[in-house]
Amino acid sequence: MINKHKTTRVPGKPRDFVDCYLDELDKRRSTDQVIMLGSWLLVVFCVCLFFLFIRIQRPKSFPPGPRPIPIFGNLFQFNIKNPLKDFKKLAEQYGNIYSLYIGTKPAVVLNGLKVIREALVTKSADFSGRPQNLLKDVTEGKGVIIADYGIQWKEHRRFALMTLRNFGLGKQSMEERILGEIEHLVAKLDKFAGSSMYPQTLFHDAASNIIYLVLFGTRYDFGDETLNVYVRLFSENAKLANGTWAMIYDALPIVRSLPLPFKKAFDNYSTLKILTANMINKHKTTRVPGKPRDFVDCYLDELDTKDNESTFSEEQLVVYIMNLHIAGTETTSNTLLTSILYLMVHPDIQKRCQKEIDVVLERKSQPSFEDRHNMPYTHAVIHECQRIANTAPLSVSHCTTRDTELMGYTIPKGTMIIPNLSSVLSEEGQWKFPHDFNPSNFLNEEGQFERPEAFIPFSAGPRVCLGEGLARMELFLFLVTLLRRFQFIWPEDAGEPDFTPIFGLTLTPKPYRMGVRLRQPAREM
Repeated sequence: MINKHKTTRVPGKPRDFVDCYLDELDKRRSTDQVIMLGSWLLVVFCVCLFFLFIRIQRPKSFPPGPRPIPIFGNLFQFNIKNPLKDFKKLAEQYGNIYSLYIGTKPAVVLNGLKVIREALVTKSADFSGRPQNLLKDVTEGKGVIIADYGIQWKEHRRFALMTLRNFGLGKQSMEERILGEIEHLVAKLDKFAGSSMYPQTLFHDAASNIIYLVLFGTRYDFGDETLNVYVRLFSENAKLANGTWAMIYDALPIVRSLPLPFKKAFDNYSTLKILTANMINKHKTTRVPGKPRDFVDCYLDELDTKDNESTFSEEQLVVYIMNLHIAGTETTSNTLLTSILYLMVHPDIQKRCQKEIDVVLERKSQPSFEDRHNMPYTHAVIHECQRIANTAPLSVSHCTTRDTELMGYTIPKGTMIIPNLSSVLSEEGQWKFPHDFNPSNFLNEEGQFERPEAFIPFSAGPRVCLGEGLARMELFLFLVTLLRRFQFIWPEDAGEPDFTPIFGLTLTPKPYRMGVRLRQPAREM
């Protein structure tokens, strides 16, 4: 009845009790709407006032950069899934040194060889710290890669370099370890001769096994569950460390206690610590003090002689081993994956390498690292693969250890420093073909190998990658052995190659299939 009555009603001109009540309802609705609108205006005013008072101010003489927004900084102003193109555009706009804000924290991005060498080499003591971020929180600042620039870092870096040399780095004994692992890889690839396969886990397993041989004196069969867990968790954390959620973790401390995807990095790390500690404890049962068989034994011998001021400890050893493992696995395996991808797409370059390899190794059963001096073209191709792979594009973030200056700008202590190695590896004026895959970037006019100063895939200065020497040896021996025995072909049914990498702490090629063809009988291997 009331609804039927509404059809003949004229608001403001009541005819009866029902009309009077409906007029009163209209007045109250109007008042509520005014109050609600006023409330929203008040909220907007307060938010604007809040943003006005907390506006981020750049320090005096700080590098220029895009204007940050309160709380979030520049978080939404570039593609945090892969910011490399945005970093390049910002360099074009602001110059080779500019600033960003990750939340309210300032960061300075370094681009180009001149700026990066000035910071990481000339003024290395000022720029060799590590910032407080997701990676540092996960590792608790232990180990050697993320450790602060101080006594602990210096002692452990020195120990690692000395021990790696003692166990054959740069010597024939290390070659033998690498070539022994390559035999297992060749045997695996032999099974796929005449067909195709996905090589991702294969190269990761092989690289991981080589560092295991150095650390524990042992290896795992390809596909072993323990090895699979290690490689998977390390790879996940490498992607998380420079990914979207790491940026959010660093920018917004208020969300760190929430069950968001960055928690996965802590869970993975906890699992890896337990696995590594168990391996060390098992290793102790066969150890003979004073007669080290591998890296872990050397560290345990050092623990036996430590004093109260020593930075060595069993907890430190666990993280140390994990650092060396990931450093010895990710960069090498991803560079191998990139190398095979580009050699499949450039069969002419692959054939020229194979021709040179066949001539140099004609009467040898296996290659030696010294053979690189007689293979200028192959050596150039391997370096070009490293350059184009751009495996660690932003290195590992640095941090200023004190107030300092760089290229006329003032940079306060504690500022995050992002060395954009990618900008150097493709810098105009430093390379003949900065944006193309071309071995001529490493060949002089006489066709001899020549390494440009801008080749810094392992970074530069005191924080340069610990495993550079091992990685260089591995890449040469792996690729020469594989190219001598196999021809790698892009499968006809695989579609167009996609060279766009997956961004993270390291760049990883997207999964692809690899066609394998046998070049010569197994007896010649």
